[in-house]
Amino acid sequence: MYKYKINEQDDKVKKFHEERIMAFDNLESRLENIKKLLRQGKIKTIKVYREQPTTFAVVLPTDIIGDYINDIETLLKSTE
Repeated sequence: MYKYKINEQDDKVKKFHEERIMAFDNLESRLENIKKLLRQGKIKTIKVYREQPTTFAVVLPTDIIGDYINDIETLLKSTE
């Protein structure tokens, strides 16, 4: 009569929940990597500006990065 047994559906739901929760661990790990990249970018920017004190060059696109972070914060706050 029914295609799936209740136990099979429970297992699928449990697996789905576990994958969704594990995704947060992955995202947190990626954010740690992003923090390191930001520190390196800051150091690189300082170096460029010290070597070229009259330049208006944009070493890294901090405005765009900031916009992306704002978008992420908005997405996360929308779940509150």
